[in-house]
Amino acid sequence: MQILRFSSANLQFHSFIFAIAIASCFVRVSSSSNETDKSALLAFKAGITEDPFGVLSSWNNTVNLCQWYGVTCSRRHPNKVTVLALYSQKLSGSISPHIGNLSFLRVLWLYNNSFYHEIPPQIGRLYRLRNLSLANNSLTGEIPKNISGCLDLLHVRLSRNKLSGEVPPEIGSMAKLRFLYGSANNLRGSIPSSIGNLSSLEVVSLSKNYLSGSLPRALGQLTKLSALGFLQNRLSGTVPPSLFNLSSLEIFEVGFNQIHGSLPTTIGLGLLNLQYFSIASNQFVGSIPPWIPNNATKLWLLQLLSNKFSGKVPSFESLHNLQRLRIQLNHLGSGGSGDLKFLCSLTNITSLAILSVAGNRFGGLLPRCIGNFSIAIEQLILGGNLFIGEIPREISNLVNLEILTMEYNSLSGAIPIDLGNLQNLTILSLSCNNLSGVIPSSLQKMKRLITLQLLKNQFHGHIPSHLDNCSLMELDLSDNNLSGDIASMST
Repeated sequence: MQILRFSSANLQFHSFIFAIAIASCFVRVSSSSNETDKSALLAFKAGITEDPFGVLSSWNNTVNLCQWYGVTCSRRHPNKVTVLALYSQKLSGSISPHIGNLSFLRVLWLYNNSFYHEIPPQIGRLYRLRNLSLANNSLTGEIPKNISGCLDLLHVRLSRNKLSGEVPPEIGSMAKLRFLYGSANNLRGSIPSSIGNLSSLEVVSLSKNYLSGSLPRALGQLTKLSALGFLQNRLSGTVPPSLFNLSSLEIFEVGFNQIHGSLPTTIGLGLLNLQYFSIASNQFVGSIPPWIPNNATKLWLLQLLSNKFSGKVPSFESLHNLQRLRIQLNHLGSGGSGDLKFLCSLTNITSLAILSVAGNRFGGLLPRCIGNFSIAIEQLILGGNLFIGEIPREISNLVNLEILTMEYNSLSGAIPIDLGNLQNLTILSLSCNNLSGVIPSSLQKMKRLITLQLLKNQFHGHIPSHLDNCSLMELDLSDNNLSGDIASMST
C-alpha cells in the first residue's frame, strides 16, 4: 500500500488554497447579500406605472443605491436600506411584495400618492420596521394580519385608503405601538379587544369606517392614551366607564354612531387633560353632568348635539379655553325663565367663537348678558326654542358675528336698529317669530350679508330698496305685511 506523505511546505500550500476557497465563498455570499436590497428596490420600481416628477430616474445601475432618491442606508451595514421615503410624489402603481426583502428597513413613507392594490403581506417580514405610513393612497384589500410580525412598530398610518375587512386582532401583540391611524377606509367588524394589550398606545383613530359593536372595555386599560377617534362608524352599546377615568385622554371623539346610555354623574380624577369632547349624533340620554365643566377645565371643544339630553345645563364658567360649544338638537330646558342661566356663565370666556343651543326647549327672555360674550364670537345659533320677548339690543356689541340665527321662537318687538353694527354678518335668520315694525335701514351697513330670512313675522311697510346694496344671494320676506316688490333686486 502506498503511503502518502506531506511535507511542511505542502501542508502550508494546501492550507493557503483552502483559505482562498473559503474567502471566495464569503465574497460571493456577501456580494449576493449586498444585491438583495438593490434587487428589492428595482422590483419596487418595476411596479410603478406613473412617476410624473421622475424621482425614480436615479434608480439605476450607474448610481449607488444609497444615493437613490428617497433612500437612506445604514452606516454600519453598507447597501442596507433603513429608510424609504417617497411621500407626496404622485406615484402610481402597486407596492411590490419584494419590499419584504428590505430586512433593515426602519421607515417606510409612501403617503400622499396613488398606490393601489393590496398591502403586500410580505411587509410582515420587516421586523425592524418602526414607522409605516401608507396614508392617502388607493390601497385595497385587508390589513395584513402578519403585520403583527413587525414587533418594533411605533407608528402605523393607513388612513384615507380603500382598505376593507376587519382590524386584525393580531395587532394586540405589537406592544411598542404608539400611534394607530386607519380613518376613512371601508373597515368593518368590531374593534378587537386585544387593542387593550397595546400599553404604549397614545393615539387610536379609526373614524369614518363601518365598524360595529361596542367600544371594548379594554380601552380603559390604555393609561397612555391621549386621543381616541371613532367618529362616523356604526358603533352601538355604551361607553365603558373606565374610559372616563383616563387622566391622559385629551381627545374623545365618538360622534355619529349609535351609542346610547347616559354620561356618569360623577367621576374621579379622570379627564383632567381633556380638550376635545364630542359625542354628537348618538342616542345619549340624561342630563349634562357637572363634572364636564368642573373636571375637564382644559376643554376647547364640547359637542353634545343631536342626542336626547334633558334637564338644566350646568355653568361653564370654569372652561376658560372653550372655543366651540354645541348642544343643539336635544331636549334641554323646560320652557321656563331659569333655563338660560348658563348663558351668562359664558361671558368671561374670551376664546368663545361658536355657540349653538338651537333645537331645544329653552324658554324665557334672552338675557342681556349675551352682549357680554367674547368679541371673538362668530356664530350664535339660537333657533328652534321657546324664547319670548325682544331681541336684546346688546347683541350689536358682538361685532365679529358672522352667523346669527333666531328662527322658530316666539320673539316679539322690532329688530333693534343697532343690529346694523354687525357688519361682518353673512347670515341673519329671524324667521317664524312674532317680530313687528319695519325692516330697519341700518341693515344696509351689512355689506357681507348673503342670507336674510325674515319670513313669517309681522313686519309692515315697504320692502326696503337699500337691501339691494347688500351682497344677498338668498332673501325671504314672505308671509309678512310688506308692500312693494323686489323685482329690481339682484336676488
